[in-house]
Amino acid sequence: MPVRVIVTKGTEADCSQAIALAKGVDMSALFGDKAYDTDEIIAYCRENGIEAVIPPKKNRKEKREYDAYLYKLRHLVENAIMRMKEWRGIATRYAKRAESFLAAVHIRCIALWLAVL
Repeated sequence: MPVRVIVTKGTEADCSQAIALAKGVDMSALFGDKAYDTDEIIAYCRENGIEAVIPPKKNRKEKREYDAYLYKLRHLVENAIMRMKEWRGIATRYAKRAESFLAAVHIRCIALWLAVL
């Protein structure tokens, strides 16, 4: 279930917002694909006692170990994104302003949380 959302420009890398999304959230593991294998994210995880469940990029000189079993659970994150995009306005981003799009995403998050309760 989504707990925090940041809307960025379409050309900005998702991994640039990972630390901002993680701050203040109580977690024991941070899941991500190879795009999230950055030195900043790995350092943040080490400093805060969070297990980085992120496979290393092919070009990384020192390969890190990661829990392959836990990594298989990352599909739950992808499922949450899929559920968000079931609303056509979010999938195609009809909103012209970032504030309007963020409001639509928040409304969808509320709907997802209420469906669980």
